[in-house]
Amino acid sequence: MYKACIFDLDGTLTDTLDSLHYSVGETMKEVGMPPITREQCREFVGNGAKVLIEKALRASGDEDLRLFDRAFAAYQRIFDANCTYRVTPYPGIVQMLEELKASGIRLGVLSNKPDRQAVHVVREIFGDACFDYIQGQKEGVPRKPDPAALLLMAEHFDAAPPETLYIGDSEVDGATGKAAGMDTVLVSWGFRSRDVLREADPMKIVDTAGEIVEIVKKREEEHE
Repeated sequence: MYKACIFDLDGTLTDTLDSLHYSVGETMKEVGMPPITREQCREFVGNGAKVLIEKALRASGDEDLRLFDRAFAAYQRIFDANCTYRVTPYPGIVQMLEELKASGIRLGVLSNKPDRQAVHVVREIFGDACFDYIQGQKEGVPRKPDPAALLLMAEHFDAAPPETLYIGDSEVDGATGKAAGMDTVLVSWGFRSRDVLREADPMKIVDTAGEIVEIVKKREEEHE
Protein backbone atom coordinates (compact mmCIF):
# COMPACT_ATOMS: atom_id res chain seq x y z
CA MET A 1 0.00 0.00 0.00
CA TYR A 2 1.04 3.60 -0.38
CA LYS A 3 2.28 5.41 2.71
CA ALA A 4 2.74 8.79 1.02
CA CYS A 5 1.51 10.88 -1.88
CA ILE A 6 3.85 13.63 -3.09
CA PHE A 7 2.50 16.28 -5.43
CA ASP A 8 3.91 18.82 -7.83
CA LEU A 9 2.34 22.24 -7.24
CA ASP A 10 1.89 24.42 -10.35
CA GLY A 11 -0.50 22.79 -12.79
CA THR A 12 -1.16 19.85 -10.47
CA LEU A 13 -2.70 21.13 -7.24
CA THR A 14 -3.14 24.79 -8.13
CA ASP A 15 -3.82 26.81 -11.24
CA THR A 16 -0.98 29.31 -10.95
CA LEU A 17 -0.71 30.37 -14.59
CA ASP A 18 -2.16 33.86 -13.99
CA SER A 19 0.36 34.56 -11.22
CA LEU A 20 3.27 33.37 -13.35
CA HIS A 21 2.15 35.18 -16.51
CA TYR A 22 1.46 38.42 -14.65
CA SER A 23 4.83 38.33 -12.88
CA VAL A 24 6.77 37.56 -16.06
CA GLY A 25 4.86 40.33 -17.86
CA GLU A 26 5.76 42.88 -15.20
CA THR A 27 9.37 41.68 -15.32
CA MET A 28 9.60 42.10 -19.08
CA LYS A 29 8.09 45.57 -18.76
CA GLU A 30 10.66 46.54 -16.13
CA VAL A 31 13.62 45.52 -18.31
CA GLY A 32 12.14 47.09 -21.45
CA MET A 33 11.22 43.91 -23.33
CA PRO A 34 7.88 42.94 -24.91
CA PRO A 35 5.66 40.57 -22.91
CA ILE A 36 5.22 36.88 -23.63
CA THR A 37 1.80 35.37 -24.24
CA ARG A 38 -0.12 33.30 -21.73
CA GLU A 39 0.42 30.20 -23.88
CA GLN A 40 4.15 30.83 -24.07
CA CYS A 41 4.22 31.09 -20.30
CA ARG A 42 2.36 27.77 -20.05
CA GLU A 43 5.04 26.14 -22.21
CA PHE A 44 7.96 27.73 -20.37
CA VAL A 45 7.09 26.73 -16.79
CA GLY A 46 8.13 23.51 -15.09
CA ASN A 47 11.90 23.78 -14.81
CA GLY A 48 12.20 26.53 -12.23
CA ALA A 49 12.27 30.32 -12.22
CA LYS A 50 15.66 30.76 -13.87
CA VAL A 51 14.68 28.66 -16.89
CA LEU A 52 11.33 30.49 -17.10
CA ILE A 53 13.07 33.87 -17.28
CA GLU A 54 15.68 32.60 -19.75
CA LYS A 55 12.96 31.30 -22.08
CA ALA A 56 10.88 34.47 -21.68
CA LEU A 57 13.84 36.71 -22.54
CA ARG A 58 14.76 34.67 -25.61
CA ALA A 59 11.14 34.68 -26.78
CA SER A 60 11.09 38.47 -26.35
CA GLY A 61 14.25 38.95 -28.41
CA ASP A 62 17.12 38.80 -25.89
CA GLU A 63 18.82 35.78 -27.45
CA ASP A 64 22.12 36.40 -25.62
CA LEU A 65 20.42 36.82 -22.23
CA ARG A 66 22.23 40.12 -21.67
CA LEU A 67 19.31 41.22 -19.48
CA PHE A 68 19.12 38.02 -17.45
CA ASP A 69 20.60 39.26 -14.18
CA ARG A 70 18.35 42.33 -14.10
CA ALA A 71 15.31 40.36 -15.20
CA PHE A 72 15.79 37.52 -12.72
CA ALA A 73 16.28 39.92 -9.81
CA ALA A 74 13.14 41.81 -10.87
CA TYR A 75 11.16 38.58 -11.26
CA GLN A 76 12.13 37.36 -7.80
CA ARG A 77 10.88 40.60 -6.26
CA ILE A 78 7.72 40.82 -8.38
CA PHE A 79 6.75 37.17 -8.03
CA ASP A 80 7.36 37.23 -4.29
CA ALA A 81 4.66 39.91 -4.05
CA ASN A 82 2.29 38.21 -6.51
CA CYS A 83 2.77 34.45 -6.09
CA THR A 84 -0.86 33.97 -4.97
CA TYR A 85 -2.33 36.32 -7.61
CA ARG A 86 -5.52 34.60 -8.85
CA VAL A 87 -4.24 31.22 -7.66
CA THR A 88 -6.95 28.61 -7.06
CA PRO A 89 -6.97 24.86 -6.44
CA TYR A 90 -8.20 22.79 -9.35
CA PRO A 91 -11.68 21.21 -9.05
CA GLY A 92 -11.86 18.34 -6.59
CA ILE A 93 -8.36 18.86 -5.20
CA VAL A 94 -9.36 19.91 -1.68
CA GLN A 95 -11.75 16.98 -1.27
CA MET A 96 -9.15 14.58 -2.66
CA LEU A 97 -6.53 15.79 -0.18
CA GLU A 98 -8.99 15.51 2.71
CA GLU A 99 -9.82 11.92 1.77
CA LEU A 100 -6.19 10.91 1.46
CA LYS A 101 -5.28 12.53 4.77
CA ALA A 102 -8.24 10.87 6.52
CA SER A 103 -7.01 7.50 5.29
CA GLY A 104 -3.62 8.05 6.94
CA ILE A 105 -1.61 8.93 3.82
CA ARG A 106 1.29 11.35 4.39
CA LEU A 107 1.08 14.32 2.01
CA GLY A 108 3.95 16.31 0.51
CA VAL A 109 4.55 18.99 -2.11
CA LEU A 110 7.73 19.14 -4.18
CA SER A 111 7.94 22.08 -6.58
CA ASN A 112 10.53 23.69 -8.86
CA LYS A 113 9.02 27.02 -7.76
CA PRO A 114 11.38 28.88 -5.37
CA ASP A 115 10.97 27.45 -1.87
CA ARG A 116 9.74 30.64 -0.21
CA GLN A 117 6.94 31.09 -2.75
CA ALA A 118 6.04 27.39 -2.84
CA VAL A 119 5.54 27.30 0.92
CA HIS A 120 3.58 30.56 0.85
CA VAL A 121 1.24 29.43 -1.93
CA VAL A 122 0.53 26.05 -0.34
CA ARG A 123 -0.19 27.50 3.09
CA GLU A 124 -2.27 30.37 1.69
CA ILE A 125 -4.43 28.07 -0.43
CA PHE A 126 -4.60 24.90 1.68
CA GLY A 127 -3.81 26.06 5.23
CA ASP A 128 -1.04 25.01 7.58
CA ALA A 129 -2.33 21.54 8.49
CA CYS A 130 -2.98 19.92 5.11
CA PHE A 131 0.54 18.95 4.02
CA ASP A 132 3.15 17.23 6.16
CA TYR A 133 6.09 18.54 4.12
CA ILE A 134 6.48 21.33 1.53
CA GLN A 135 9.62 22.00 -0.46
CA GLY A 136 10.39 24.27 -3.38
CA GLN A 137 13.61 24.92 -5.22
CA LYS A 138 16.55 25.62 -2.87
CA GLU A 139 20.14 26.53 -3.60
CA GLY A 140 22.33 23.45 -3.51
CA VAL A 141 19.43 21.05 -4.09
CA PRO A 142 19.11 19.77 -7.66
CA ARG A 143 15.76 20.60 -9.21
CA LYS A 144 13.45 18.07 -10.82
CA PRO A 145 13.84 15.89 -12.88
CA ASP A 146 16.73 14.97 -10.56
CA PRO A 147 15.02 12.59 -8.10
CA ALA A 148 17.18 13.46 -5.06
CA ALA A 149 14.69 15.79 -3.34
CA LEU A 150 11.79 13.46 -4.07
CA LEU A 151 13.62 10.51 -2.56
CA LEU A 152 14.58 12.53 0.51
CA MET A 153 10.97 13.57 1.05
CA ALA A 154 9.80 9.96 0.82
CA GLU A 155 12.51 8.99 3.30
CA HIS A 156 11.22 11.74 5.62
CA PHE A 157 7.84 9.98 5.46
CA ASP A 158 9.49 6.60 6.15
CA ALA A 159 8.15 5.48 2.78
CA ALA A 160 10.19 3.45 0.30
CA PRO A 161 9.82 4.40 -3.40
CA PRO A 162 7.32 1.55 -4.04
CA GLU A 163 5.26 2.90 -1.13
CA THR A 164 5.14 6.43 -2.56
CA LEU A 165 2.84 7.78 -5.27
CA TYR A 166 4.11 10.84 -7.14
CA ILE A 167 1.63 13.11 -8.92
CA GLY A 168 2.51 15.84 -11.44
CA ASP A 169 1.44 17.47 -14.68
CA SER A 170 4.46 17.51 -16.97
CA GLU A 171 7.21 15.57 -18.70
CA VAL A 172 9.52 16.87 -15.97
CA ASP A 173 7.37 15.21 -13.32
CA GLY A 174 7.16 12.01 -15.33
CA ALA A 175 10.94 11.82 -15.56
CA THR A 176 11.33 12.65 -11.86
CA GLY A 177 9.00 9.94 -10.66
CA LYS A 178 10.50 7.37 -12.99
CA ALA A 179 14.05 8.23 -11.87
CA ALA A 180 12.93 7.83 -8.25
CA GLY A 181 11.43 4.40 -8.93
CA MET A 182 7.97 5.57 -7.87
CA ASP A 183 4.55 4.95 -9.37
CA THR A 184 3.84 8.21 -11.18
CA VAL A 185 0.49 9.70 -12.14
CA LEU A 186 0.18 12.71 -14.45
CA VAL A 187 -2.91 14.93 -14.45
CA SER A 188 -4.55 16.11 -17.67
CA TRP A 189 -5.74 19.49 -16.32
CA GLY A 190 -2.30 21.08 -15.97
CA PHE A 191 0.16 22.94 -18.19
CA ARG A 192 0.96 20.22 -20.76
CA SER A 193 -0.96 18.59 -23.60
CA ARG A 194 -2.11 14.98 -23.39
CA ASP A 195 0.37 14.06 -26.12
CA VAL A 196 3.25 15.34 -23.97
CA LEU A 197 1.90 13.39 -21.00
CA ARG A 198 1.68 10.17 -23.02
CA GLU A 199 5.29 10.57 -24.18
CA ALA A 200 6.33 10.76 -20.52
CA ASP A 201 4.92 7.22 -20.10
CA PRO A 202 3.39 7.54 -16.59
CA MET A 203 1.66 4.72 -14.77
CA LYS A 204 -1.60 6.54 -15.51
CA ILE A 205 -2.99 9.85 -16.79
CA VAL A 206 -5.98 11.01 -14.73
CA ASP A 207 -8.73 13.46 -15.68
CA THR A 208 -10.21 14.07 -12.22
CA ALA A 209 -8.80 14.43 -8.72
CA GLY A 210 -11.06 11.64 -7.54
CA GLU A 211 -9.18 9.16 -9.69
CA ILE A 212 -6.10 9.69 -7.50
CA VAL A 213 -8.09 8.55 -4.45
CA GLU A 214 -9.28 5.52 -6.42
CA ILE A 215 -5.68 4.57 -7.31
CA VAL A 216 -4.67 4.73 -3.64
CA LYS A 217 -7.72 2.73 -2.51
CA LYS A 218 -7.15 0.07 -5.18
CA ARG A 219 -3.56 -0.34 -3.99
CA GLU A 220 -4.82 -0.78 -0.41
CA GLU A 221 -7.31 -3.44 -1.50
CA GLU A 222 -4.58 -5.33 -3.35
CA HIS A 223 -2.55 -5.55 -0.12
CA GLU A 224 -5.34 -6.54 2.27
